[in-house]
Amino acid sequence: MTGGELLRQGTAVLRQAGLDSPRLDAEVLLAHAWGRSREELLIHPEQEAPEAVARQFLALVGQRAGGSPAAYLTGAREFMSLLMAVTPEVLIPRPETEVLVEEVLRWLASRPRRPVRWTRHRRFSGRGTVSDQPLVADVGTGSGAIAVSLAHYHLAVQVTAIDISETALGVAAVNAANHGLADRISFLVGDLLAPLLESGDAGAGTAVVANLPYIPSAAWDRLPPEVRREPRLALDGGGDGLGLYRRLLPQAAAWLAPGGLLACEIGPGQAEVLIGLLRQDSWQQARLIRDYRGEERVVIAEKKCTPSGYIYPL
Repeated sequence: MTGGELLRQGTAVLRQAGLDSPRLDAEVLLAHAWGRSREELLIHPEQEAPEAVARQFLALVGQRAGGSPAAYLTGAREFMSLLMAVTPEVLIPRPETEVLVEEVLRWLASRPRRPVRWTRHRRFSGRGTVSDQPLVADVGTGSGAIAVSLAHYHLAVQVTAIDISETALGVAAVNAANHGLADRISFLVGDLLAPLLESGDAGAGTAVVANLPYIPSAAWDRLPPEVRREPRLALDGGGDGLGLYRRLLPQAAAWLAPGGLLACEIGPGQAEVLIGLLRQDSWQQARLIRDYRGEERVVIAEKKCTPSGYIYPL
């Protein structure tokens, strides 16, 4: 069969299964099975596919029609224009999370160089300032997509990727190595920011980035079957979905330097509650950023400065 014929057959099967993007999924699966790009398939639909490729493709289509996510079948997903390895042990990176990364990169780019006092992470220059190397914690890193993207697009940032799952950290480490970033991303297993605080790093951080589980437990059974194939540990946020964020806020306030950034991904309807919590605590300038569909997606805030208004190193 030709590539075009396989795509038509696969698309028909996936459409009958009720999937939202049957043609796209068929293209992704055939490109994976054939070791080609989607562009090549579309430019040369008349080329005959090897029999082994056709068999593998149709087997993948069957699994996809049965509810297996395409990213788990191919072992990869693009995020921030970077290819990320994924396995069934990690959450599949989603386009809306790019809003979180873009907002953090925008904030980092806007930071002025400031007078600082010494910490064990930084050395003074001859003029009493330090090299501008932001220290960022990616809490609940999963596949490492956020950590890798931040390090790739900000050439000075140093990221600590934290996750409670050692298996997930293994996937994240692979992604860091694949993109040549293993020297600027470190990995810690543990609960939220506890590993950094336990190592005596309080007050040292520039930014905390968190895409923690935020789906309310009661909504789990209403999720699409495909989503429920992903790790529940990475999705279920407890009663109202914000349980982990309530625990994160005081830890982030302890780890960040004054003026440091907290950036959290949330779900629709959660912004008001989270912003309310931030306004009661050690934070200022809390605000909501919506995604490209207009949905509530990211809440950011900065740690309040010292009473004198002096901002220590970020």
